[in-house]
This record gives sequence, C-alpha cells and structure tokens, in this order.
Amino acid sequence: MTLFLAVLVVAMVLGIIGATAEGLLYLLIIGIVLLAADVVYFGLRLRHSSRRPLR
Repeated sequence: MTLFLAVLVVAMVLGIIGATAEGLLYLLIIGIVLLAADVVYFGLRLRHSSRRPLR
C-alpha cells in the first residue's frame, strides 16, 4: 500500500509540473502513464488478494 501511495504522489507531482511548466509536456505524459500503471497494479493486487482463504 505504501508503494501505491508513493507512486501516486510522484505521478501527481510530475503531472502538475508538466502541466504548468512550459515545454515540459513530457513530464505530464510520464505522470499519466505512471498513474495508469499504478492503478492497474493496484487492481491486480486486489484481485489476487481476494482469493486467499480467511483464517
């Protein structure tokens, strides 16, 4: 969960810098790709964790 939140913060910071700074559109694109990869990773992790039996 910590990794998810850390990557989410980094993606948001890169997106904000890329959107506001002129000529740094590539940072916005990297932030969007990083955010999408993070959401996919979190979704896959949730799906696999639900298959474990409860103790």
